[in-house]
Amino acid sequence: MAETMNGLKRTHYCGEFGMKDVGSEVVACGWVQRQRDLGQLIFIDLRDRTGVVQLAFDEAAPRDIFEKAFTARAEFVLAARGVVRERTSKNPELPTGDVEIEVKELRVLAKAETPPFEIVENSNVKEDTRLKYRYLDLRRPDMQQRMIARHRIVKSARDYFDHHGFLEIETPNLIKSTPEGARDYLVPSRVFPGKFFALPQSPQQFKQLLMLSGFDRYVQFARCFRDEDLRADRQPEFTQIDLEMSFVDEDDVMEIGEGFLKHVFKEVLGVEVETPFQRMTWHEGMERFGSDKPDLRFGMELTDLSGALRGTAFRVFASALEKGSVRGINFKGGADRMTRKEIDKLAEWVKDYGAKGLAWTRLASTGESSSYEKFLSEEERAAVRTAMGAEPGDLLFLVASEKNSVVFASLGALRCELAARYNLIDRSKYCFLWITDFPLFEFSEEENRWVAMHHPFTAPREEDVGRLLSDPGSVCARAYDVVLNGYELGGGSIRINDAELQEKMFEALSFTPEEAQRRFGFFIDAFRYGAPPHGGMAVGLDRLVMLMTGTDNIRNVIAFPKVASSADLMSDAPAEVGGKQLEELGIAILPKQ
Repeated sequence: MAETMNGLKRTHYCGEFGMKDVGSEVVACGWVQRQRDLGQLIFIDLRDRTGVVQLAFDEAAPRDIFEKAFTARAEFVLAARGVVRERTSKNPELPTGDVEIEVKELRVLAKAETPPFEIVENSNVKEDTRLKYRYLDLRRPDMQQRMIARHRIVKSARDYFDHHGFLEIETPNLIKSTPEGARDYLVPSRVFPGKFFALPQSPQQFKQLLMLSGFDRYVQFARCFRDEDLRADRQPEFTQIDLEMSFVDEDDVMEIGEGFLKHVFKEVLGVEVETPFQRMTWHEGMERFGSDKPDLRFGMELTDLSGALRGTAFRVFASALEKGSVRGINFKGGADRMTRKEIDKLAEWVKDYGAKGLAWTRLASTGESSSYEKFLSEEERAAVRTAMGAEPGDLLFLVASEKNSVVFASLGALRCELAARYNLIDRSKYCFLWITDFPLFEFSEEENRWVAMHHPFTAPREEDVGRLLSDPGSVCARAYDVVLNGYELGGGSIRINDAELQEKMFEALSFTPEEAQRRFGFFIDAFRYGAPPHGGMAVGLDRLVMLMTGTDNIRNVIAFPKVASSADLMSDAPAEVGGKQLEELGIAILPKQ
């Protein structure tokens, strides 16, 4: 039987002990990190979320206590009462390394089987194993520090928004499905057979209704759910710091967003963030970096070669220039850093982004070579090299496509891949910027209609309203994203508050009045009763914590995350449910065809 805490009260956390405590009688509790048996002397490193302290047992200790220490193994849970003393052999690498506890009483509160992996910092255990035993993984010091950092970030955020007059208001998690974007997670209703709630992809409509209700500054740490394909910085359920403001324009919202990020980086990391952030239009971001979330910590910007190659006889480039473009990046000094085999692998790699291939010129010290220059005239070769600022030692990469979106995606990803692979990034930098003037619409070939790039409540620029129906592809949104080191950290927009303009927006999205009413009826009706000008934004809390703690995997900052298939390896969710539950819901599961 395990012993109990009865009569003992913890006086200190393990990581708090120091020379100031020498001579004090204390009680420490935690898990055994390791036990060292030196015959007549036993040491136990006791761990909790604050750190480790050494417990000492020698021949002067009562025999029963010494025997308990002898049997203690990794992850046993102990409570120890004793006196703090100065260590004869100090450990300068340990914050508590100047002292130890001479144990007078020891209780084994729980024994432990040998864990499937060692509970140590920066474990190299496979992620699937760590996630299956997440409760053990969370004991590791680096994981605990990330969770503590998350707590501090949330606390700092609450303090900031409270100071600036925001009210924290919760919105529902069971709502009506209004499909426009990612797939909804659906929840069947037992009371209304055949009908479904949806889990919110964001609190968008509700936070706008709060503005209409007169709460002019709202904030919420909102749980959101999206049934979409996952990646390292995306989860099916996530948390966003969601805010909305009335009687504001873009500058007001962006100023609050900048102030929050400046505040939280200073409070949590001690890092001074310069404000105001740099601003860049969506068009400039795509032209220069091939991305609407560019990483500014390194160069390697895109060069448009369409002018240099206009009229070329080389069919690959000529056909691309009919509707699209030819662009390139210059990997300065890369010619002697990459082999031909590595270049060929990159040519296959860019095909994942829609490119048909990767043209290259290698100006190596051992000689020049190229996959395409022999098809160009002397003047065209010179024009391309001049446009790209080519010098001996450089490696030029070109992508040609009839779709600019393919050129941007391929080269935008390639510049980031090269920078990461060849350590071109200064990882001590935090480069913030705003991306503005997004297109309001993008054309969906699958649906054969214009769809909202953000959501259907985003306001168009005032000067573009007249083209909303006649030329939707040219209309820009009053939208803005905040970007940090190549990640979209958050985004928002000024919203439509005019009922007539909202109807035009729905018309541009090919919604009939009946369909718009069916999808958004309660929302449309509310705006007939006077909605103030308003706008807002949301910052991804999980992604913010990921970037602030220096990890590249969002699962490392969520206590109980899902894997790429949306499954929870620890609890085996999702799982089948009993027939009675399905019967109550009026649901029958059909066999797979």
